[in-house]
Amino acid sequence: MTAARPFLIGDRWRQSSATASVVNPYDRSIVAEVCLAGKSDAEEAIQTSVTAFATMRRLPAHVRATALSTIAAGLTTRRDEIARTMTAESGKPITDARREVTRAIQTFTVAAEEAKRIPGEVVPLDLTPGLDTYLGIARRFPIGPVLGITPFNFPLNLVAHKVAPCLAAGNPIVVKPAPQTPLTALILGEVILESGLPAGAISVLPCDNRVAEEMVADPRFKLLSFTGSAAVGWMLKAKCGKKRVVLELGGNAGVIIEPDADLELAAQRCATGGYVYSGQTCISVQRIFIQETVYDRFLEQFLSRVWALRTGNPKDEETVIGPLIDERAARRVEEWIGEAVAQGAKVLAGGKRSGAVVDATVLADVTPAMKVSCQEVFGPVVTVSRYRRLEEAIAALNDSDYGLQAGLFTQDVDRIFAAYRNLDVGTVLANEIPTFRADHMPYGGVKDSGLGREGVRYAIEEMTEVKLLVLNTKPPERV
Repeated sequence: MTAARPFLIGDRWRQSSATASVVNPYDRSIVAEVCLAGKSDAEEAIQTSVTAFATMRRLPAHVRATALSTIAAGLTTRRDEIARTMTAESGKPITDARREVTRAIQTFTVAAEEAKRIPGEVVPLDLTPGLDTYLGIARRFPIGPVLGITPFNFPLNLVAHKVAPCLAAGNPIVVKPAPQTPLTALILGEVILESGLPAGAISVLPCDNRVAEEMVADPRFKLLSFTGSAAVGWMLKAKCGKKRVVLELGGNAGVIIEPDADLELAAQRCATGGYVYSGQTCISVQRIFIQETVYDRFLEQFLSRVWALRTGNPKDEETVIGPLIDERAARRVEEWIGEAVAQGAKVLAGGKRSGAVVDATVLADVTPAMKVSCQEVFGPVVTVSRYRRLEEAIAALNDSDYGLQAGLFTQDVDRIFAAYRNLDVGTVLANEIPTFRADHMPYGGVKDSGLGREGVRYAIEEMTEVKLLVLNTKPPERV
């Protein structure tokens, strides 16, 4: 058997006796064995990060920008290898995996530009009487070592959304990748080692939860950036002490279809947003609210697209619905569907499971109390509901513990702004699904969906500290 993949501490690859298997979710084959970092390894990684910060914080913008551009180029060179690795360890369809690599390249490219223009400002202190000769200069400085904990569903680009702005700001980072998908993060570590950044700019530590929680509590980290479930995110925040925290958590994203909507566009986009990567995204379309006069017409178009989605091996170019991350996750989704049906919901499409694969499912006649409505399914399940007035749809969409993103299809600008004012979410998308994300936009939610914002420039703000210089510019006395 091939030797277990080592983990990365600074510029050194390390082996350990503790290992874990990376399993292909589709066929259950062993993709690789990965070494797991222990407590002493984590301590070394933290100290390496602290030491690296002394150098990283002094790097000029052009050096950081060049390194980030080099990383983008390295990902471009290894695009196919990374996509195949991602498909093998996560079950993500190969076309989606390639798209994710492209997005990660863009994330690092944007970070290279943002490294050149981290903003500052002149503060005119002379607006206060008696401070006529005073001037303030405010600049952003790197905050210090960062801990990034990342999920399985975007094993490259969601790692990039922590690493790229962190390096752009001049901070070192320790990445704890998801246990299901460490290989992609380790390849990223290889690419970063070739970028010319100081040793210790990044460490990649697959480890168990106990080791991760000890790192979360360590005061030498100045910021925790976590993407994952709401329950785990808020639990980790409670352990963070005084450090800053950015949480990108779950959602049960809703879409509102108004009577003047382009129904063909709405149906096509919702069929995409509900089932991409088998619904395993926190902004997957989960709840669709359709105005009653267009309910039947929209549903006909939507269902025809759902029935056409191809299910199968994620290595196949035509596959849209692949496996969930493991069979346990698929069984949970199956149970939630069965529970909803037992409570009165109607299956309009799908509803079946085979191993880790759940068919693209559409449920009608759901109630807000059903798990498929009020919780995050994180699977290929979409619910459809009627409404009469826009205010009712907004209230129904807001009836959730989550508030990440929401979509509205209408041609009426007044209704768009009504939704913008009244929807309790981080982003409202007009004539687009909530599954949309551009990697440079501010991304994050309210309520249980998180705290803070990602998107390269906005993450840099989270990862820097404003420091003010006050100058007394009083002229010298005349001789």
